[in-house]
Amino acid sequence: MKCYRYIILCILLAIASLQSEVSAQSYKTKQVALPVEIYKGDTIPVVHLREVYIYNRPKFKNRRQERYYWRTVRDVKKTLPIAREVRGIIIETYEYLLTLPDEKAREAHLAAVEKGMMAQYTPQMKKLTFSQGKMLIKLIDRECEQTGYELIQVFMGNFKAGFYQAFAALFGASLKKGYYPDGEDAEIEEIIFWVEQGVL
Repeated sequence: MKCYRYIILCILLAIASLQSEVSAQSYKTKQVALPVEIYKGDTIPVVHLREVYIYNRPKFKNRRQERYYWRTVRDVKKTLPIAREVRGIIIETYEYLLTLPDEKAREAHLAAVEKGMMAQYTPQMKKLTFSQGKMLIKLIDRECEQTGYELIQVFMGNFKAGFYQAFAALFGASLKKGYYPDGEDAEIEEIIFWVEQGVL
């Protein structure tokens, strides 16, 4: 039994010594070229580091304020990707509309886009809470630099814009709601910054 343990120990030591030898050889042969600058006759390697931001967790007056803050973080994380997808679809649709020959072709394409968006986003929208729906309206204005009402008006006309606005109003929301990063939405803007940095 002791002989068996001794053999296993020898095998493990042999493997360990081989690995260290291989890693030592690969370390010797692997050379990484760094950009350098010459400063007063000395050659100094230059390494560019990413900016580091320090997140100071906000101080809350009470539990209610803290719950509101973390709910806002949750809502931003849920709706910001959707708002960015909407921006991409709008840019793509607008660019494609410019290539179409006449108004009839443009209307047909817009109808197809509307149908496709309804099919794709209706299940996703049903899962949003009321506060997330209101957040999405704000973030669409942030990402597209136009309110949801203005976007619908431009692409689908006054009638549909009025219809969707009336529908939103039934639930206490407004598609005309803008985004004010230096005013009432300053906290949301800060949260977006920290989300983008991967802190929140």
